[in-house]
Amino acid sequence: MRETREVLQSTGRQLPRRLVQLYAGLALYGVSMALIVTSTLGNMPWDVLHQGLADRLDRSIGTVAIAVGALVLLAWLPLRQRPGLGTVSNVVVLGLVLDATLAVLPDPTSLPARAGFLVAGILLNGVATAAYIGVHLGPGPRDGLMTGLVRRTGRSVRLVRTSIEVAVVAVGWLLGGTLGIGTVLYAVAIGPLVQVLLPLLSVSPAGRPTRPAAAPLPRG
Repeated sequence: MRETREVLQSTGRQLPRRLVQLYAGLALYGVSMALIVTSTLGNMPWDVLHQGLADRLDRSIGTVAIAVGALVLLAWLPLRQRPGLGTVSNVVVLGLVLDATLAVLPDPTSLPARAGFLVAGILLNGVATAAYIGVHLGPGPRDGLMTGLVRRTGRSVRLVRTSIEVAVVAVGWLLGGTLGIGTVLYAVAIGPLVQVLLPLLSVSPAGRPTRPAAAPLPRG
């Protein structure tokens, strides 16, 4: 009982820091999405779909990202996935910050400027991903879909994630979403970036430092 009480007290002390880090991470994630979209050199996989749908539906890409996130979250029901605060916050915050950032970002005209936006977006996305995953308040809806399918099908994480993202990118590209070198660079770089940064930004709910060996990656 004493150990349980100490764990609960420690968890309570860590909660403010976890909440601040969660929402800071989600906000930075939305900014990183906007930087990559503005570069026009190739979107993150799910943003290829978001942009394609936004163009066809005449809606903002942030609005579409929120709608897609909500629909993906509904797909958790048959998979018996349990959302957390971070899951629900992910659905709303990313789209709002994405639209707000796109409204104020200048349009880069030269290739070096566009490349700078792309690189900055990928690096910032790595920090943001590690920050919000590291507080252990629930995965993003798209990531939860992947892990739920892995559990239900028995297939590997790599196979399920690749299959989902190939399908998402293909549909998004057919709808007019931007697919390019940025999409490839993001896919190659984000894993190593998060692997390096996640141990530095992980906060144990019980207040103890964590050393996760691996973590699923959110996809916008």
